[in-house]
Parts: sequence; structure tokens; C-alpha cells
Amino acid sequence: MAWRPAGLREKQQQSLHVSGKVAAVASRIAYYLGTFTNAKYQIISSNMLGLSGTKLACGEGGCGACTVMFSKYDHLQNKIVHFPANACLAPICSLHHVSVTTVEGIGSTKTRLHPVQERIAKSHGSQCGFCTPGIVMSMYMLLRNQPEPTMEEIEDALQGNLCRCTGYRPILQGFRTFARDGGCCGGKGDNPNCCMNQKKDQTVTLSPSLFNPEEFMPLDPTQEPIFPPELLVGDAPGREIHENFISSKMPGAALGIKDRPATSGFHFFPGIEMKFKNKLFPLIVCPAWIPELNSVEHGEEGISFGASCPLSCVEKTLLDAVAQLPTHKTEVFRGILEQLRWFSGKQLKSVASVGGNIITASPISDLNPVFMASGAKLTIVSRGTRRTIRMDHTFFPGYRKTLLGPEEILLAIEIPYSREGEFFSAFKQSSGREDYIPKVTSGMRVLFQPGTAQIKELALCYGGMADRTISALKTTRKQLTCVQAWQEELQLAPDAPGGMIEFRRTLTLSFFFKFYLTVLQKLGKVDSEDKCGKLDPTFASATLLFQKDPPTNVQLFQEVPKGQSEDDIVGRPLPHLGAAMQACGEAVYCDDIPHYQNELSLRLVTSTRAHAKIKSIDTSEAQKVQGFVCFLSVDDIPGSNKTGYFNDETVFAKDEVTCVGHIIGAVVTDTPEHAQRAAQAVKITYEDLPAIITIEDAIKHNSFYGSELKIEKGDLQKGFLEADNIVSGEFYIGGQEHFYLETHCTIAVPKGEAGEMELFVSTENTMKTQAFVANVLGVPANQILVRVKRLGGGFGGKETRSTLVSTAVALAVYKTGCPVRCMLDRDEDMLITGGRHPFLARYKVGFMKTGRIVALEVNHYSNAGNTLDLSEAVMQAALFHMESCYKIPNIRGTGRVCKTNLPSNTAFRGFGAPQAMLIAEQWMSEIAVTCGLPAEEVRRKNMYKEGDLTHFNQKLEGFTLTRCWDECLASSQYHARKSEIDKFNKENCWKKRGLCIVPTKFGINFAISFLNQAGALILVYTDGSVLLTHGGTEMGQGLHTKMVQVASRALKIPTSKIYISETSTNTVPNTSPTAASISTDLNGQAVYEACQTILKRLEPFKRKNPSGSWEDWVIAAYQDAVSLSATGFYKAPEVTYSFETNSGYLFNYFSYGVACSEVEIDCLTGDHKNLRTDIVMDVGSSLNPAIDIGQVEGAFVQGLGLFTLEELQYSPEGSLYTRGPSTYKIPTFGSIPIEFRVSLLRDSPNKKAIYASKAVGEPPLFLAASIFFAIKDAIHAARAQHKDYNRKELFRLDSPATQEKIRNACMDKFATMV
Repeated sequence: MAWRPAGLREKQQQSLHVSGKVAAVASRIAYYLGTFTNAKYQIISSNMLGLSGTKLACGEGGCGACTVMFSKYDHLQNKIVHFPANACLAPICSLHHVSVTTVEGIGSTKTRLHPVQERIAKSHGSQCGFCTPGIVMSMYMLLRNQPEPTMEEIEDALQGNLCRCTGYRPILQGFRTFARDGGCCGGKGDNPNCCMNQKKDQTVTLSPSLFNPEEFMPLDPTQEPIFPPELLVGDAPGREIHENFISSKMPGAALGIKDRPATSGFHFFPGIEMKFKNKLFPLIVCPAWIPELNSVEHGEEGISFGASCPLSCVEKTLLDAVAQLPTHKTEVFRGILEQLRWFSGKQLKSVASVGGNIITASPISDLNPVFMASGAKLTIVSRGTRRTIRMDHTFFPGYRKTLLGPEEILLAIEIPYSREGEFFSAFKQSSGREDYIPKVTSGMRVLFQPGTAQIKELALCYGGMADRTISALKTTRKQLTCVQAWQEELQLAPDAPGGMIEFRRTLTLSFFFKFYLTVLQKLGKVDSEDKCGKLDPTFASATLLFQKDPPTNVQLFQEVPKGQSEDDIVGRPLPHLGAAMQACGEAVYCDDIPHYQNELSLRLVTSTRAHAKIKSIDTSEAQKVQGFVCFLSVDDIPGSNKTGYFNDETVFAKDEVTCVGHIIGAVVTDTPEHAQRAAQAVKITYEDLPAIITIEDAIKHNSFYGSELKIEKGDLQKGFLEADNIVSGEFYIGGQEHFYLETHCTIAVPKGEAGEMELFVSTENTMKTQAFVANVLGVPANQILVRVKRLGGGFGGKETRSTLVSTAVALAVYKTGCPVRCMLDRDEDMLITGGRHPFLARYKVGFMKTGRIVALEVNHYSNAGNTLDLSEAVMQAALFHMESCYKIPNIRGTGRVCKTNLPSNTAFRGFGAPQAMLIAEQWMSEIAVTCGLPAEEVRRKNMYKEGDLTHFNQKLEGFTLTRCWDECLASSQYHARKSEIDKFNKENCWKKRGLCIVPTKFGINFAISFLNQAGALILVYTDGSVLLTHGGTEMGQGLHTKMVQVASRALKIPTSKIYISETSTNTVPNTSPTAASISTDLNGQAVYEACQTILKRLEPFKRKNPSGSWEDWVIAAYQDAVSLSATGFYKAPEVTYSFETNSGYLFNYFSYGVACSEVEIDCLTGDHKNLRTDIVMDVGSSLNPAIDIGQVEGAFVQGLGLFTLEELQYSPEGSLYTRGPSTYKIPTFGSIPIEFRVSLLRDSPNKKAIYASKAVGEPPLFLAASIFFAIKDAIHAARAQHKDYNRKELFRLDSPATQEKIRNACMDKFATMV
């Protein structure tokens, strides 16, 4: 997008340059500039220009789904520059003289895919597809600037993008084909992971390639869209003013408005504050064209940067300087570059300014401690004055305050060259490696007297240790002679914001120790002695900066049998049928549906108290907001306010709220922006009641749903009496946010007759959506039509909780008579909809000296939240998987579902089984340590065998787990690597590696028998094309693709003749939710049955014309008045299990898998790297190896997040702190194992599912526990080296194994000093 070079006057014609096109939108742009000074590009792009490819997923620049490419002519550099940006943060007025390229502008399925779009689609790098346009644009931008990038540059370019589905590997593998150091080596390299080095069975062909790179179109930079020529004409923009916006090339413009409330700079923090703090800026100043604020000057003492220089410019300039200048002059530069390396994605670095980073005065700034420690100089100007000051400990006098006067602005910062004998380091610790919100940051500098080791100057500056950036002055004055001074100076109150007190204080010492070692190493005094102890070569690795090698991967699957028809696509790696459309931004999600005439927007009004009586609701201020239509409350409901699976929920709270986020009502306005303001203007008064927040609270107050669940087998008392050893303990597993990229969304449209209503919903459960809406409106279900095109991810989070939005929106339509839309913001979604259940386990296990288990008792507690939802079923699933893969003769498991005042937790991929199996591996690991036996030996010794009975008395048939185990042990070279790890750990004191192999056994079925059913509808048209509908929803798991494959084989026609449009309640009624990993089994069989009906009807015409074509038979049947539509229905074997008798049929079959993972931890900081993972997974005879491997990898990486990264944090009052990607960290491109190997078990057909396949969605998730226990193995090694501080071999490490928990578990002398 680009504004033509004309003043921003409301009555003038404006034009936008969007993806190479010019769109005249004068009146509407004027409306947005006049009404919404703070309007974002995202609004204009989607609502006004109809460009829906750019997705809104977080609204804070943290996920990259909205990435676009900005281009402008830089008059300082005299060239066109391209850079990525987050559309969700870009004020529309900041795009003056800027051209925007969106995903629609680079390629299309209707014309020609761009090579980036083609490669991500064909390499299976798009599943749900909601993140795909942003990833495509990040890669496209890189190629515009660097047509032949390295793999490191590719990974850096994608650092600001998140994906929740794929596990990232296929995206990197597809884009590797652009890299000059990537692509296939043709077997000529020495990489042991080369696909041509894999062993092949003589009777079975294992294919290592899911796509053929030779089919890809070459990248031709000459074919890219040109920069709009009119933006090359003339000088940089002069002073151009709208009443709410100033863009100028004169520094006086910024000085002239200092007496008016305003924000200046590019769109990073202003965008955040507009969105989440509801701040409105009456004036926005854009200094992007002021030369003095954007210049870079190389001086005698350092390099000076204008305050408006983006961080990407600072980074590039310093990189060039490091490459060209002597090493001793670039110590500070290298420290800053290390901070910028992990600052965030390119999108933020391209727009966040160096001056903005300073002036925001964040107490956790990445760069301010570095600038302060380096002695950087700041140039500050006001009308008629100019002064230069050194950035020292006095610059930040208080929280978010600087020394600048009210009339002053920051003009420039000079970053100094370092001197001979001067050394500098910078450190940062964040929840995620690529994170712009750190826990602790530091800049450290030391200058020695010439030719000596005597300290002349010492600077130790910290962020995250006070309400501002601070300098440890007392400590530096004593020059390290007193740890006591350090302890006194870097105190944190027990209730300090951000928590993690012990961890943060330990980090300050750890950072200094790293700095100390680094300086000694540079001085060449590795053999010196000091008060910190004798240094030896094993300390050297502590000085190494975090480095991650380029990823390598192997994916192996069994090729289809020789002789299988080319038209028979079953068993082949067919790309996701929607991948190309997703890559082009053409795939339609709920909120992409064009706005209806007179459409209204809804915003939920939610409780700010965990448990309270509602005293009053005042909407008077909300009614004053422009565009206000109405406020909805319980009094507006014509039907029933009761809702939920067990009728224990309300559409709107009445009289009492039971959690923060409890929906009290909703406002309806003309726009989403007005709806947000109106909702925040609703005033509610409360009378607080006692609240129960944690599982421990619930146990203490006996707050549970229902009675205790129990499974018991054998004689537990006898088992414990026989045991040589008994270990007992407690283990906690935190919850997990679904973080589907597309938040909950519903559009409801009145049809005008008999109360009919049509709903477009992002849901996994069309039946319950229909039923709940009908219930609240008091109408029969046949008047409610629910339609689902696709979901931008679900993972169980849209199975029941989507109805929270759908019922409110439907009610708004009923009241207003207009179409109504609501798409939750990310922070709303995370607050309201719940997630995976936290679990607390208290276990006791008895075992022999050999490691054989003879008795087990586990009491499970889950945090259900304020309603029951699916929590009882989740606990049942946990009990069914509590023994994991191990045969235990005497066992008892109990489960209690805790009733608390948190938003109701719900279904999540794995559905209780991952929690239970992690608990099992916890006590299994403690058995191994207690017995002094290898963990893999103890696991194998207790593993089930073919024909064994489970603890719920189901016979194991087709038990392939031992094959998976043996194959994984061999392919991972487990024993050889274990020896290498032992050697590494002996040679490295502060870095340790760990290795672990774990199995999984996952039962497939809905535990409620009647849910194991599915329907399908096939319509055959006279041209031979087939429209297929079934009861499952497509959320990225490839269900529609697999159903087309099933129908293609059954009907013996190409997949190109079959199309699935959507899932809807008027084609297949009464559908089970798309859940439990069973949707392919159920719907696939229903599709097959429908196909058989069609084939039976066509059989006479095939006999009459055996040489005819499909089209011939279809038209003949039509002309003979034979029906060409058919339904199919399938019912799975009945579930007969009874808890009372602990007997009966429960699971249709089990899916099995094994994973081996290796990690490396930094004992001083708690960082860890996932070095390698090998997975062997039994998916039966794969319907689609590409989709199945994608599900294995995606589930594994989601599990990696669950067990090591993702941590939901609540206040003591029950308010969720972690409401977006800035505070809640899911895995990123850099999180996945450097070596990622996945193999599908060969020759393992499953006779109980369609075409001998197996379920794959949930079973692999638990395999990420191999990462968790590899971390624990590494911690064991660290603790063994510091035995003076670790007297117990068994230690508690709860999940997730975050940096804080890892560092605190690695007990050493530094941890004891805080």
C-alpha cells in the first residue's frame, strides 16, 4: 500500500498501492482517518479492500500471521528498501509513501503460484493454513532482498512467525530448496542424515522423500512486482498534515507538537497500547522521513544512529562494522548484536526504533542495560537547545521515566568503539529464545589498566531487577571482593512483578560468572585461580554463545505396493488439498466471509472477579459510544439461559460470576472498534465471595465434581508387601493453551422466515453448536443451520467452547434482526475459553531390585474450572492410560475432578492421556534411579507383550510397540550416543546433555458408545463430478484430503473429480465432534459405505458397457432415472466397559510409537537445546504418509511446548496473566530438534480401520515426554557434579521444564548465594 504524494486532506482523493494495484477509496479512507486516528492497516486491508489473506491472530505482533512486505524509496540510501512488518500494528497513516505487498499480490491459484507459495504447499508445510500467508510473506521478503539466502538467513527471516500445526520441519525443508547451502546433496555430502544413506529392506521400499524438488518452479527475481513509479518521483515527503497525523522531513515538526498529547515513532508500542490498553492518541507523529532522526554517522569515538533508525538498520550497520574493524574496537557492537539476534522477528526489528527502545524506558529492555554499560552518548534537543549526555545510572530516575524534559526529544545515540584492554558481554534470558520480553538482561564491561590485569573501569548493568534499568554501583566499586554487596544491591521483593525471584537473582550471578570466564578466556588466563574456584577446560563451554546448527531431517515411509494404479492415491503423499489456496491467501476462514449489509459487531463483557455476586451493571457510558446498538444480558434470552454439555453453564451470568472471564453480557455496535470501547465502558460492581483457584485449594475445601473415579486390579496390599523398594511422591503438570492461530469466530445471519438462522462458525462440533443455539433461542434445531468451511486450528479447543461465542451472537441476531459477527481477540480467547487440564498426582510405586514393578497406586486430581464440560471424560481417559505401556499386576488409580474458580478447562489433543502417561514416566524414571539401572532397561523390562491384559482388562492384539521400540533403539544409535553423552558431560562442567527413550500406547475410541458413529453424503453430477460431504470438520489435520482419497479409491476415479465444499448440519445431521483422533476411521467408513451404494447402482450400466468411462456410466444411470445421491453411515463396535466391574470392551484398537530425544542444557541459565529426536510411529497402512508424518511432527512439537515451554500463569485472585504470545510461549522454528527423524512403522496393517490405517492426531503428542526426561537426565548429570549441594538423587521437576525450573534444579554454589 502507498499513499500518493499528496497531503492527507480529508476531502482530497487518496489512493492505496496494495499488491501492485491502486484502489481509490477516498471517502472511506477519510472516514477511517477522521474517526479512527489509530486505525490499523489490517482493518483497511480486510474490511475495505477485500484482501483477507493477511490474517489477524494475536493483534500484538507476536505471531507473524499478519506479515506483509512494506517497500519505500529511501532518500538517505537512494534506493528502494523492502522490509517485513506486522499489519496488525501498523497505523494506516504511517504508510504514507509506502507500498504494501500482501500475499495476494505475489501469486494466485487462478494465475500462477509464486515459487514460495508453491514450495510451502507441495512440501506439506501448510496444515490449517492460518499462519501460512504470514510465513509466505516473511520468506518472500527475504528473497526480495537476498535471492540466494543461507539456511541461517531463512531461519532468521522466520523467527517472527508461529505455526501451531506443522511442527515447522516441512516448512523449513520446503524453503531449504531456496538456500545456496541447502537442498539435496545427491548423496555426495558427508551428512549421515542424507536420505540416500538410509538402509532399505529388500522386500519393502522405504521412501525418504515426501516431495520432488525437481518439480518446483525456479525463482526468477525479474518477475517480481515493480515498485510504484509515482513513489519514486520527487523528494522525500514534506510536512503533510491530517488533523490527526503529522508526517514531516523537518525535525521541527516533532518539536512543534511537544505541547500536544501525541505519540511518535513507528508502530510497535503505540499499536500495542491502542489495542490492549484502549489508548487513543489524538495526534500521531511519523518521523520516518526526518533525515537527522534516520541518519547513521561513523565518528571518531563511535557510530551515531538517529533515534528513528529501526533496529534492523542498527543491526546491519554493526554487522558491517564488526566485519571491517579490528576486533578490539567492536566488543560493544558484538554485545549489542547478540541482544538483537534474539530481540524478536524481522517484522518488529524492521519497525521498532532504537530511540523508541530507549525512551519507552522499559525496566526489562534488551538494549538499555547494554547502552548504559557501554557508556553510550545521547543527543537531546529542544527548541533552541542541544545537549549530549552519557547514558548512565541516572538516566532512568523511575519507572518508565527518563531525564528528558517535557520539551525535549532524543535526536541520536552514539554507540562507542571499545578500546584496547576493554571487554564487553551482553546477556538475556527470556521464556522463549526469540522473545522481546526478557526476564533478566545485562550489559557488562571491564577495562583493564594497559598491559596489566588490574581493573580500571567496571560496569554491570541489569534489566529485570528493579522498576528501571540499574547499575550495580556498590559491587563495581568493590571490584568483586564482596558477594555480600552483590546480594544487597540486587534484591527483589517476594511479590516483585514477574515473580521467579530465586531464578532472576541466580541469573545475575550466572551472567557475571559467564562474563568472568569469557574475559579470562580472552586474556588467555584459563589456568588462573580466583575466589570462584580453580578454572579448568571443562568451564570453557560456559562462555559459548547460544548456537543452533541448521536443521536436518529424515522422514521414512513405506511406498505403495508395486502395481498399484497411478489413479489410486491411497498411501501416497498427496499434499493437503487446500494447501495452495492457503498459501495464496485464497482459503476462506470464518472471518474472511465478506461483510453483510447492515452487519453489526459483538463484543463480550466478562467478569473481572473469580467469584462474586453481581451487584449492578451500568451501561450508560457504553451507550454514549458512537455506533452503540444494544447491550445483551440474561433478560434478553427468549429460550433457556442454561447451556453446556451438562446444563451447568449459562449463556450470560445471572446474579453471580464464578471465574474471571465469566460472560456477563455483550455489547453490539456498528464496528469492532466501537464494540471494544463500549464493552470497556460497561461498569459492573461486585461483592466478592471466597474463591478456589488451585488444585490444592480444591482438595483443602473438598471442592469436587461428582464422586471419585477408580480403576483397581490385583491385590495392592500384597504387591507392596512383596516389593523390595517403595517410592512415593507428588508430581504436577501445568495446563496448556490451545493457541490455535484462528481465534473463536461466529457470523450469524437471519434468514427472515420462521426464525431461520444461518451460522458460520469456527467449530469442531456442528451438532452441539446447532443444539445450543436452538436452546437459547427457544426454537427447534431444524431452524438453525451451522456451516463450517475450515478451521484455523482446533486441537479440541473448539469442540465445546466455541458455543460460548455462537450462542451470544445468535441472540444478538434475534434481538437486532441484523447479521452479527464476533471474532475474539487473542487475549479474550485465552481468558475465556480454557485449555488443557492441569493435573496433580500423588503416587506410590513398589518394585523389585531388578526394576520390575509389582504395585502402583496413583491418585489423580485435575483442575476442571468453573463448569464440568468434558472434565470427567478427561479424567476417565487419564485413568485408562495411567499405566502407560507397562504391565503392573497390582494397581489402583483414582481420579477427582476439582471444581475451581477458573474458566472451564476442556478437551485438548490427548484428552488426559498425556498427563497420565507423564506421571507414569515420572515414577518409572525414579525406579531406574533407585535401582541404579539404565532407564531404558527398566522400561523394556516392564513393557506389555502381545496378548497381555491391560489394567482395565482389555486384551492387547496387534501389539507392535516392541517393534517400534527395537527399531527406535537401533535407528537412534541409542547406546553409542549414550556413551558419547557420558564423555561430553565429563568434559563440560556447565553444559550437560541428556538422553531418553519413551514409548506410548494410545487407545482409539470415544468412551461414550453412541459417539462412535458417522454419516456421509455423496452427490454425483451428470458430468461425472462428485460432491462429497461428511460429518467431520477440516482444521488442518487433512481430514478432507483423506476422505477424498478414500472416495477416490472406492469409486476408482481420480481425486480431481471429487470435491468437498464444507461441513453443515443440513447435509449430515447429528454429527459427532471432530475429536478423539477417530474422525478418519468413522467418516472414512461412512464415505466408503456411501460409495458402495453408488457403485451398486452403477453396476448394471458397467456390465452393459464394460469399456465405458465413469462419465458414461453416470450419464446412463441418470437417463435411466437411477438416483445418483447416496448416504453412508457407520457405527463402530459398541463400548461396553464398566467402571463398576472393570471389564468390557473399551478401545477399538491402540496406536503405538516410540521416541528417543537428546538435549543439552546450560546449567547456569536453564536454557536447553533439542539436539535430536528419532520417532518410530505405527500408523497402520498410512492413507497419506505426508499428512501422517505431519501429524506426528506437529503433535510432537505441541507436546514439546506442553512439557518444556508453555506455562499458564494466574494471579492469586484467579486472573490469567498470560494472554498472548508476548507472555505465553509456544514452540517456534528454533525450538524443534536440530535432527528430526520420523519413521512410519512398515508392514503393520490395522484390520479395524478404513483401508488398514490407524489414528494419528493425538497419539504422538506424548512422545515429546522424551524431551522432558532427557532434560531431567541432563540435570541428574549436573547435580552429580555438584554433590556438595545435592544430597538426594531423586528430585522433583514438575512440568513444564522451563528455564526457571531447570536452573533451580541444577543446584550449585551460585544457587546457594541468593
